[in-house]
Amino acid sequence: MLGRLPRERSEVRGRWLWIAIWLVFLADPFSDLLTGDHTGWALLGGWAGLLAFVGLYLVLVARNTMKPPATGRTLALLAGVFGLAVLLPLTLGGSWLVLLVYFAVSCGAALPLRQARIAVLVTAALSVVLPLVTGAGPDAGLVIPTLLGGFAMTGVRVLVRTTVELRQARATVAQLAANEERLRLARDLHDLLGHSLSLITLKSELAGRMIEVRPEAAAQQIREIEQVSRQSLADVREAVSGYRRPTLRDELAGAAVALRAAGITPEAPLDVPLPDGDEPLDGDREAALAWVLREAVTNVVRHSGAGRCLVTLAARHSLDGPYLELRVEDDGRGPGSAPHGNGLTGLAERLEQAGGTLESGPAHPGGPRLGSRPAEGFLLTARVPLGSTP
Repeated sequence: MLGRLPRERSEVRGRWLWIAIWLVFLADPFSDLLTGDHTGWALLGGWAGLLAFVGLYLVLVARNTMKPPATGRTLALLAGVFGLAVLLPLTLGGSWLVLLVYFAVSCGAALPLRQARIAVLVTAALSVVLPLVTGAGPDAGLVIPTLLGGFAMTGVRVLVRTTVELRQARATVAQLAANEERLRLARDLHDLLGHSLSLITLKSELAGRMIEVRPEAAAQQIREIEQVSRQSLADVREAVSGYRRPTLRDELAGAAVALRAAGITPEAPLDVPLPDGDEPLDGDREAALAWVLREAVTNVVRHSGAGRCLVTLAARHSLDGPYLELRVEDDGRGPGSAPHGNGLTGLAERLEQAGGTLESGPAHPGGPRLGSRPAEGFLLTARVPLGSTP
């Protein structure tokens, strides 16, 4: 959720819960209202003031962390928080001085960074002066909480704004990359088809002029047009196949990004290891293994509830020859957490066409329990032969 607005109700509830949990430090004012020696009007004003203070504080912190600070409405809310943070301690006693800590946090959330830092320092000084005014005597115990709360909130704001800018930059980079890919595809198609289509047009015009006076020569031109067309079609298919075929190196990088985004710690190689002397991995087999890796990581992100995912690639030898083995292992709920439907079936069929095999099951049978399910983990193993397709 960091750096973006909540999109679901659960995220909204989590955001408000995280903010509201810090209200536990209002225990002193709450206890004072329950056990303190106050008149009826003082109790009524205290409850009303405390509820108003909490409402203003929640609105300020929740609504201004990701928004431009210091609007007119924000300053009015902040003035209300300040008035209550000073008025309630002056009228009800020293146990209400903790409201100054919440005012410092509100300043850190709502004001521009430079003004917020100044306001936090002023609030810390006020937490020393105000007890003297109320007659409670000098008390510096609130200075450190006030400074920590206010400056921590400014740090959170800087982190959130930086995250927002980073996401915007990533979106811009992705858009630029997509535009560059379109331009590259356009250039490649132009290079592939420009000459062929020009030649087809020229030979078609020539055949049209020859068809009545030299029919045999015209037939030869038509046969050459057919050859050029077939070769052009093959070139286009090869180019499009190259654009659509995934590679293991790209999928390894994408897997690490996807796992980190889901809060799962990835452990994955950066390149495809091959023993010395072995032939490189065939393109179709590499594509099949890349699809397996993509589907396996997708299942880990969506269904496993894991905290760690280990991806290993190793070139091995058997009696049938060298092969490349891909293992994707997580520490989540186990096979029961992932659907055994078309995904794994399709991967097995794809690998079978490439001469490979697929195995899946619990990584650690009988492991510790995670909630209502055993945390057995899930292990997917795919193997494809090395070398060219026979």
